[in-house]
Amino acid sequence: MSDKVSSSAIGDAWFASEGPESDVVISTRVRLARNLANFPFPVRFRGDDADHVRAIVFDAFSHCSAPDNYQAVITSNLDYVGKKILCERGVMEASTPVSTGSGIVISTDGVLSCIVNGVDHLRLSSFVPGLAGVEAFEMVKRVDDELQNSIQFAASVEHGYLTSDMSDCGSGMKVSCRVHLPSITFAKKLKDVFVEFDKRGIEVRDSFGLGSEKESALGCFYQVSTKVAGNGSEIEQMAGLIGAVKFLAETERKISREIFVLRATEIKDMIYKSYASSKFSFLLSERDAVEAISLVKWGKNLGAVKGISDSELCALLYRIRSGHLQFLMKSKDFAFPNDVAKSPLLKENSIRSLIIQEAFSQISFN
Repeated sequence: MSDKVSSSAIGDAWFASEGPESDVVISTRVRLARNLANFPFPVRFRGDDADHVRAIVFDAFSHCSAPDNYQAVITSNLDYVGKKILCERGVMEASTPVSTGSGIVISTDGVLSCIVNGVDHLRLSSFVPGLAGVEAFEMVKRVDDELQNSIQFAASVEHGYLTSDMSDCGSGMKVSCRVHLPSITFAKKLKDVFVEFDKRGIEVRDSFGLGSEKESALGCFYQVSTKVAGNGSEIEQMAGLIGAVKFLAETERKISREIFVLRATEIKDMIYKSYASSKFSFLLSERDAVEAISLVKWGKNLGAVKGISDSELCALLYRIRSGHLQFLMKSKDFAFPNDVAKSPLLKENSIRSLIIQEAFSQISFN
């Protein structure tokens, strides 16, 4: 097992593959929270507890099958760009506690990751494109089972796996899907969805920040997640979320068909304007890029746009993020105009514009 996250791992793109229901569902993540028996939670660590736990977890991964497929790194050894990319990929959150005793283990294909000594001793995650919750669960559970050959996790008959947050006790599992809901948003049906999902113990929030409309998300990209890990078995929790997201996808498609008949000119105007603006821009902000990707994807799903795939559009959502662009600038030489070269932000916006224009180069309209 390698002791650093290499540039090849950062370059891997599981999110560039096609997945089930990918017209609406961008990706699925399954996360398992675990803690070692006989150690306090990270917030209560004393002395060398953190180093000890990290060493045990790193060693356990070295005894998993195919240990060379994992890379382990002490979080404090990651540079700013490395941390930013991992946040953008969903491996870690900006709010995740980072100390000298924390660490990360990530598979070389980027599909599996483990945050060590964040909120819990371990948070194992798997990522898959589209709506493939069972596949994601089987991957992360297989690693969880292998780790339990070397590690005793804290658990009880009454509460299941013991975690630092009571909402994670039980299975320790949280399932989330990133979804694209432009038609539901445009038709102003979001509130109905939010209320219904809240009743079912499912949380809906923005993925890339807030949109311009009240309660909307930037680019109409939302994160749909289970709230607690104590409601039934892992299979029951998984089935509940997958069923809800499938219903959401069917609703998005139904509303798409209805509103495109009634408001085709208005919708096409929005899509064409955004496409034209991004195609002829020199500098493109992250917000504008996310909006452009969203509108082109919406147009593709409506049958108004062709020449680009869902997987290409989903990959763009990662490729145009700030950390990924900063990594690109570190690994390649770019010739910028003098006024752009003086500003890191303008350089990012310039490269982002070029990436979008290249991706959109084969687009045509019906």
